[in-house]
Amino acid sequence: MNKLTLTRPDDWHLHLRDGEVLPDLVSHTARQFSRALVMPNLKPPVTTVQQAKQYQQRIIDAAKKAGYPNFLPLMTLYLTDKTLPSEVDLAVENGLVGVKLYPAGATTNSDAGVTNLQQCDATIARMAELGLALLVHGEVTHQGVDVFDREAVFIDEVLDPLRKRHPRLKVVFEHITTKQAVDYVEQASTTDQGQIAATITAHHLLYNRNAIFQGGIRPHYYCLPILKREVHRQALLSAATGGSKKFFLGTDSAPHAKHLKEHPCGCAGCFTAAQAIELYAQAFDSVGKIQQLEGFAAFHGADFYGLPRNQEQITIEKKTQKVPASYTMGKELLVPLNAEESLEWSFLG
Repeated sequence: MNKLTLTRPDDWHLHLRDGEVLPDLVSHTARQFSRALVMPNLKPPVTTVQQAKQYQQRIIDAAKKAGYPNFLPLMTLYLTDKTLPSEVDLAVENGLVGVKLYPAGATTNSDAGVTNLQQCDATIARMAELGLALLVHGEVTHQGVDVFDREAVFIDEVLDPLRKRHPRLKVVFEHITTKQAVDYVEQASTTDQGQIAATITAHHLLYNRNAIFQGGIRPHYYCLPILKREVHRQALLSAATGGSKKFFLGTDSAPHAKHLKEHPCGCAGCFTAAQAIELYAQAFDSVGKIQQLEGFAAFHGADFYGLPRNQEQITIEKKTQKVPASYTMGKELLVPLNAEESLEWSFLG
């Protein structure tokens, strides 16, 4: 198959930043996706519904400025130790679709994150009651745990106990990276009546941890959660392409200026938004499952969140493209994953 027409997809995990860079960044996503679930880890973080609605309007204005008036950003709240149940009520009333759990210090701009999840039990109980999803960055942060093991330890020490305390809670295990996470979601989903799902990034489908070190340190492949061993990549690829409604597209595209990535203490995050659907197509095509891409990219996430499926379509073609060396991000340069390399698929519109 050299051409594929599919329902316009959604990105269920996206970082857009704020300010003058917004039009540049949102244009990459709005070109391919109808909706995107926008992460709240700004400086300062988006901790109230009022802040989320204001941020949403700035994104909408930026998308219009970039020529995409129909793009819809979906908003989340940043969970802290002090988030009140009343804020959950406001979130539901105002159409927010989730609350994001960042364990303090887990990733970019997560210093304000949760230090003790049990302090949030009343708030999480209200979320479970109202059906508002908890979006989980699934890593423990204590230094005694190896960075490659932090997701697996999180399942045992945090996620499973949390779900046992709140069995009605809807959970999205974000950007999973391990076989343990795949197995947990698959096994849990047989008994929980649709209360847990997971997003998977394109870069975790395409690359294992060797990619970070090929020919020297390659900072644009450094992300959190970090790329893992090949056995984990294979498990993710099997889950994404297997047709299960428990897994859906979330790019976790995370833009950082070139000089902040190529730095002695470089930022974590891969920028994939500009070629997102092509990267996923390459991963699905690599195992002969390109026909499964539409469900993963356009149906499973919308169904889980109880939102209507998109009606528009896009077309991609198996035609080689060369990824640009960089893009403009305000006054800075932004280097995409696969810069100056070839991809096998192209977006036609």
